[in-house]
Amino acid sequence: MRAIVVEAFGTSEHLAIAEWPDPAPGPDEIMVSVRAAAANFVDILTIGGLHQFKPKLPFVPGKCPAGVVQAVGANVATFKPGDRVLTLVEQGGFGELCVTTEPKCVRLPHSMSFTDAASMSAVFDTAWFALRERARMERGESVLVLGAGGGVGLAAAQLAKAFGGHVLAGISNPAKADLVRAAGADAIIDLACADLNDGLRAQVLAATGGRGADIVLDMLGGDIFDAAIRAVAWSGRLVVIGFAAGRIAAIKTNYLLVKNISVSGLQISDYRRRAPGRTAACWAELFSLCAAGTIRPLPTTVWPLARCAEALAALRERTVRGRIVLTPVDG
Repeated sequence: MRAIVVEAFGTSEHLAIAEWPDPAPGPDEIMVSVRAAAANFVDILTIGGLHQFKPKLPFVPGKCPAGVVQAVGANVATFKPGDRVLTLVEQGGFGELCVTTEPKCVRLPHSMSFTDAASMSAVFDTAWFALRERARMERGESVLVLGAGGGVGLAAAQLAKAFGGHVLAGISNPAKADLVRAAGADAIIDLACADLNDGLRAQVLAATGGRGADIVLDMLGGDIFDAAIRAVAWSGRLVVIGFAAGRIAAIKTNYLLVKNISVSGLQISDYRRRAPGRTAACWAELFSLCAAGTIRPLPTTVWPLARCAEALAALRERTVRGRIVLTPVDG
């Protein structure tokens, strides 16, 4: 088969299509013909050997592709060839075929395209677990989404709005203001403001009537985390999802004590592996909300798989508006 193959950890600029042996499903496995797989920021980390789950070289990157079941092992009971599915695999999506298991396979609604399923994967489930599980969101709460112009941020804005929240969208690029407002943002928080440490808190207090943010979802880390924790409301919750700004922040625990703040982390891959039942519930609700029109897949551009390096470069440079989905069908 054709696939993007990583022979050595490093940058993604030189990734290209290569030949790779066809996988063969074991007794408990499902082989899927890939139709669409989204490019994710975490792919850059994985290819660079910087992700906490470092694959064995060589490998095919690409998370959570959507496609059609081509073959199943003898012990597989719930899927058959021809079924349309979203896989929850950590690698293997940037190829024509990938192998998964029943707990990591979700049947797609008939109305959902492969492109939309791939576009939703890895961002809407991350946002769902951040809000439902880690932040324990309640209707009426204010939610500050840091990095709201990215994939997880846009998904989180939609879900927080769907769950009855007041959404504050933290962005550094004003050109993405229309994008986050379309996703449901009630207010824009300028993360490029002068004197970030005080400026971020002032904006949040102004947008929440002086209360602060009940929930903060942080995909950025660094100086923005340092400023955002000062804007959390009494008994608020901050969820650490990533460190796209580059620096892993340290917590001053006096903030936690004084305002009864809780800070937690979210590693979505662990939920897929350790809590398949919760993951299934997550996708059931997401598909239901999507069918009802309450949420919708993010704006998506479809590129051939051969443009994988270009797609990851666009993510790294933060020039993407929405999602890039790669397809092996035409290249």
